[in-house]
Amino acid sequence: MSISKHNSEGYFDPTAYEALTKIEREAKQAHTYRPLIYVCSPLSGDIAANQENARRYCRFAVDSGYIPLAPHLYFPQFMDDGNRAERDLALFMDIVLLSRCDQLWVFGERISKGMSMEIEKAKRKGQPIRRFDFNCREVFQ
Repeated sequence: MSISKHNSEGYFDPTAYEALTKIEREAKQAHTYRPLIYVCSPLSGDIAANQENARRYCRFAVDSGYIPLAPHLYFPQFMDDGNRAERDLALFMDIVLLSRCDQLWVFGERISKGMSMEIEKAKRKGQPIRRFDFNCREVFQ
């Protein structure tokens, strides 16, 4: 749908046209860059609840203007976390993906073994790390 140069009564209205065009252009530019963030939250334990929480964290990231990456939602669809070799491979792939992200976002109070590996890797690479509680409120330390 394009912006008309005429008002609702059919009269030429360049002022309104310019204003609406500027608003549309700014809205498009606002969506041109969204940083990629790595969602770090537990998988082990209550897997179903933890994956539901990860989906909620991803939604929070999208609503905050970021692109979330949560491998613990993706890899378990075709890899077996109970198989040690597959879990190790998934953790390796997690670290590869983490290196492509702009930031690491850590959610929740519990830090699992896999999460601690991801956090340490991000620290070594100098990646920004942000921490959030279970309710997606940022925690400052």
